[in-house]
Amino acid sequence: MSSLVAGPSNHIQTDIEDVLQKNSDSISSELLQNRTISSGHTVLFRLPSGDTRSLVIKANQELNFGKFGKFDTNSLIGQPFGLSYEIVDKELRVIPPKPLQDLEETEATNELIYDGQSVQPLSSEEIEQLKKQNTPATAIIQAQIENHVNYHLKTEYSKDKYRKRKEAKFSKSFSTLEPTLYNVNEYWFSKDPSKIRELRSDALAQMLSHGNVHTDGRYLVVDDGAGILVTAVLERLAGKGRLIVINNTESPPTHFVLDNMNFSKNQLKVMTTMNWAYTDPNWNVEYHTDDESERKNEKQKVRLEKRKRLVEDLSQLRAEFFAGDWDGLLISSEYEPYSIIELLEPLLAGSANIVVHHPNIQVLAGVQTKLRQCPQYLSPNITEIWTRRYQVLPGRFHPLMTMSGNAGYLLHTIKVFNNPMANAVENERKLARLAKKRKIMSGGTISVS
Repeated sequence: MSSLVAGPSNHIQTDIEDVLQKNSDSISSELLQNRTISSGHTVLFRLPSGDTRSLVIKANQELNFGKFGKFDTNSLIGQPFGLSYEIVDKELRVIPPKPLQDLEETEATNELIYDGQSVQPLSSEEIEQLKKQNTPATAIIQAQIENHVNYHLKTEYSKDKYRKRKEAKFSKSFSTLEPTLYNVNEYWFSKDPSKIRELRSDALAQMLSHGNVHTDGRYLVVDDGAGILVTAVLERLAGKGRLIVINNTESPPTHFVLDNMNFSKNQLKVMTTMNWAYTDPNWNVEYHTDDESERKNEKQKVRLEKRKRLVEDLSQLRAEFFAGDWDGLLISSEYEPYSIIELLEPLLAGSANIVVHHPNIQVLAGVQTKLRQCPQYLSPNITEIWTRRYQVLPGRFHPLMTMSGNAGYLLHTIKVFNNPMANAVENERKLARLAKKRKIMSGGTISVS
């Protein structure tokens, strides 16, 4: 008897282990592929000056980095992200990471330092001669330090700043950054904040948190920027769930941010774009069949079949859209937010989160006033996005002097069903307690179950 029971259970357990092993292997291979540079991938390059560049790496090509030099892209393909390189004779040389060193306590105060041309005997002509001789940047910087008259009078902090300035000027090194959501958001925010509607990384994180965006969720997104909000939702979905992006373009919009993320086809398959015109319930999808289609040539028949498939796909998309039960609505649009919420609210499920980002608080204040007058919106509130970055180095801890002051404002509310006949649980419990109290006072008995 025991053998009859043990056989199937062991078989089931073996099947489960096989499935888990296959899933773990596929996930591991996908993660490993995303952690290494491949041909056709976008790579972020961090320069010594602190600037970031975004370039697409293709095999068998020569990449020109301007004053930094040229190198073969094949030397980058297959390498992990996060390494630092130096260009030497059109070849890449990996730079080992710098060890963290404790700063020595000195009595230097910078008060005896004087500026002038004589403090640096090494002339610009001599520096250019060293560069023509392909002298490494570290050797040029070390030569400047050794010839600097006032270098020994500087504090350890001033010496570190001096070395960093020289590295930004002479170093031909760069670091490869993985195009994560945070790195891509920082790149676009520093390049052109208006492209992403001033949606900073901390504001984007709060939008995802308030919207409860998670795997297997179903969301509606209105993003009129470069696609940073769409990209963030896609990353959270991880290829499982549904995302409909609503826009005002006839063709699929160009999401520049989405191109930087190196998403796989499995991650992109959950997203579909939809024009605002298709959100009108009275809009009809019409397709007229031609009775004389057999007389048309093959080229016209192919065109008609393609149009027929597009109409069928659009009909299925609208049916899915109007079926409703969406888990959330996230908005970052140039249009008036309340009109968008009013149009899409009937399609949301109960307890669905509605999150709106806007650079101006006046716009959201008007929306909040209107939402408070509607019983189906629970606790609409506005949050100001503010953060301060700190420079944390050995022996130093202070806020950065240059940073963006504001990343806009967020409005968050939850959709509830307006049912006047529904009683709160607390009221029911209160009535039950009063009934028990009356029964006790009247001398009755109460059975405790």
